Amino acid sequence: MDLSKRDEQLRELMDDPHCDPQRLDATLRRFGLVNKLVSGWGSVYRNHLRGLLVGLDRPARVLDLGSGGGDVIAQLAQLARRDGLSVEWTGADPDPRAHDVASRTEVPHSTFVCADANDLLAEGARFDLVISNHVLHHLEASELQEFAATSQRLAGTAVLHNDIARSRLAYALFSVGISPLAAGTFLRVDGLRSIRRSYQPAELSAALGAEWSVTSPAAFRLIAQGPGRG
Repeated sequence: MDLSKRDEQLRELMDDPHCDPQRLDATLRRFGLVNKLVSGWGSVYRNHLRGLLVGLDRPARVLDLGSGGGDVIAQLAQLARRDGLSVEWTGADPDPRAHDVASRTEVPHSTFVCADANDLLAEGARFDLVISNHVLHHLEASELQEFAATSQRLAGTAVLHNDIARSRLAYALFSVGISPLAAGTFLRVDGLRSIRRSYQPAELSAALGAEWSVTSPAAFRLIAQGPGRG
């Protein structure tokens, strides 16, 4: 498998509007466990998000763009509650299938909307912090620039985009490690395609520009942090 370059031609099965709805529902629901295992949000929270929330010195408003089934908000909300932080969470996803799953996810002080970043911007919505999980690798070059800029306009303080770092080792480990969780889902096929579409640190840094900081919060992970403009 040649992973020296991004494979931008690949498309994930769950992005097909006509994909098997039962497999999609199972995939979205199982993301809760998968993201806890591989997405590094615990580290991102400790090293990035918590300090930003504390620094506001007031109740915070946080937006998760491309929130899927709502599992990232559920995890982060639990961490913030444990630290005694007051946060209002909003999850936004333009896919009604994902929104249906998220709307059945019970997370205190959270709202899930079927919308994308441009929809929210047009409505005049603004937040303190904007985050995303596994969105950047889905985007073409022009889409990446627009998404990054729009997310900044929605954020008053900062933006944190968390994604996969492409590598042969990540591909090999995920290929084997995901098998026990993959039955009846798109997890294995789409996960491997995601790795092939994802960035390496220097690539993402160059694509986003100088005002963005790209670091690795955990193994096989990237976090792009930029200033808010809202």
